[in-house]
Amino acid sequence: MAADLRVLLDGTPLLGRRTGIGRYTASLVTELASLVDVRLIGLTTRGWWELRSLAPAGTRAVGPPIPARVLRKLWQRGTFPPVELLAGAAQVVHGTNFVLPPSIRAGGVVTVHDLAFLDDPSLAEPDLPELVRSSARRARVVCTPTAAVADAVSSRLDVPRGKVAVTPLGVDPEWFSATPMSSDLLVHYGLPSEYLLFVGSEGPRKGLPGLLEALEANGSGLPPLVIAGPGEAGTHDGIIRTGYLPEDHLRGLVAGASALVVPSRDEGFGLPALEALACGTPLVCSDIPALREVTAGQAIRFPHGDPTALNEALHQALTSPPDAEKGRAQAKAFTWRTCAEATLNAYRLAAG
Repeated sequence: MAADLRVLLDGTPLLGRRTGIGRYTASLVTELASLVDVRLIGLTTRGWWELRSLAPAGTRAVGPPIPARVLRKLWQRGTFPPVELLAGAAQVVHGTNFVLPPSIRAGGVVTVHDLAFLDDPSLAEPDLPELVRSSARRARVVCTPTAAVADAVSSRLDVPRGKVAVTPLGVDPEWFSATPMSSDLLVHYGLPSEYLLFVGSEGPRKGLPGLLEALEANGSGLPPLVIAGPGEAGTHDGIIRTGYLPEDHLRGLVAGASALVVPSRDEGFGLPALEALACGTPLVCSDIPALREVTAGQAIRFPHGDPTALNEALHQALTSPPDAEKGRAQAKAFTWRTCAEATLNAYRLAAG
């Protein structure tokens, strides 16, 4: 353990419902706890106390309750207050969610998960683009989940490519032993025995409108669509929405799907795609750089925005799916320990 290396890490994504960034932060911090001295700071007032109970074993939350909006406005204008003033001294400060808190002496590391907010301003608050640009400039190391995002960060944020480190996400071990939902759970959620599955939010970036068009084409002849993620549970126009599910139920839902569909216009990593491969579920995904990178030929890909090609890909997944064992092998290459070790290398570089 690099016990002499104290890292102050933004733990705010641990609060509330776990988004992809929340899962990344939780899994990374859990692995880092055995490698470095981890302190978590919550850039919030409402969740400040909750963070103290959510801090993984071997870590602890520090600092006072801080209103995030006030901080962001201050950091837009300059570097006050520095994070050490709020949470004590550290060798490294890590902004896990696009924004790097300014520091006096600590080496800065910031994770930029994707650049979708540059193309679609509705995905983020108006101040985010400039905060991300200034964070990337100030950071000694910028972490990204894929080489595809690293290249985009370098070109679009004007960051030297040598300053960007790829720290791929991991797949939780439980996915490799996931089994389909029991018949009782299927009845509980109102699910059929065969279904196509979409996991995540329903915004344009995730490609759901194109998927719905593909399912309507030529009468489709495909199983019904189930959507798991934000929103109310229920059935409308033949589409079944489950809302958020407990992790074990989500694994059962993915394991029992006829195919998981990731029709995204843009992805930083695409963790649900790898989780599908881990439990042997056929994967259909759009042919975009990040998904090509992480699935490495173990998915049926189609050109984003082409509903006819997506319809054909879905039929292929049902009649001639890729080899499930090769898919599992690909998913096994991604672990949270590897993510933590790559991040630790970034910390050492940032600490000088």
